[in-house]
Amino acid sequence: MVDGGKNLRVSVLGGRGMLGSELCAQLRALRCDASAFDLPECDITRSGHVAAALAGADAVVNCAAYTNVDRAEDEPEAARAVNATAVGELGRQAAARGLYVLHISTDFVFDGAGDRPYDEACAPAPLCVYGMTKLEGERALAGAGCRHAIVRVQWSYGFNGVNFPVKLVERAAAGGELRVVDDQVGAPTWTRDIARALTELLLRRAEGLYHFANAGYASRYETAVFIAGRLGLSNPVIPCRTADFPVKARRPLNSRFDTRKIRALLCAPIRPWQDALGEFLGEYENKRRPGPAR
Repeated sequence: MVDGGKNLRVSVLGGRGMLGSELCAQLRALRCDASAFDLPECDITRSGHVAAALAGADAVVNCAAYTNVDRAEDEPEAARAVNATAVGELGRQAAARGLYVLHISTDFVFDGAGDRPYDEACAPAPLCVYGMTKLEGERALAGAGCRHAIVRVQWSYGFNGVNFPVKLVERAAAGGELRVVDDQVGAPTWTRDIARALTELLLRRAEGLYHFANAGYASRYETAVFIAGRLGLSNPVIPCRTADFPVKARRPLNSRFDTRKIRALLCAPIRPWQDALGEFLGEYENKRRPGPAR
């Protein structure tokens, strides 16, 4: 890990969410002064709230987003306000203050055609409102004039939010078979690993566009089989197709990332998704087990 975080003042927008909370914890472990800003007291669509969050900061990380992919189809303006308009305003305020911005984006900026991994030079072609507004946010930040980096992540999971592994375990507890799509391929990626990479970029003040995901690729079905095996779930895991689950928003079937660009900057190799997910599941099970009787 790059040194030099002592006394660095970082404002983390969306700082109590799944990724933001991990990032704050890691920054504080490096003796950074990391402040978490989140709803309801900090609404990034309100410029005054953004200004208050940036006051006294040396840098800002934006983990805040409108992430309900299907609801965004019915609420495009609400999604755009958070994912695009607010990001441009953040960038302009940061530029006026001379602040560095680290912004989180998504694999949903791509259409998922073919099976070639996406690198940072690939042309975006989002399929849904969520992806469109996240891409608009990337462009708004790039045009705001501040020093910045944008990190696209995918298939993230962690302890403070709704995500695929947790939902699968909850479905398994209800009994019955688990039908999981086998035609969506990417890399399950732990927010702890994302936060480590973000911390390095932040301390280096790296600029540009980066893709990050845990190493290797798997379908959603293969991920579910791994989870079931690791936790000893007895539920049958049945493969199916995305078309079997009609939803409002179209998803990219291919979310493979080429991570060579960010790997060249990181101090340690990106670990395989199986190692990260296995460690997460161990911690998750420990948290779920009831404590000893008193």
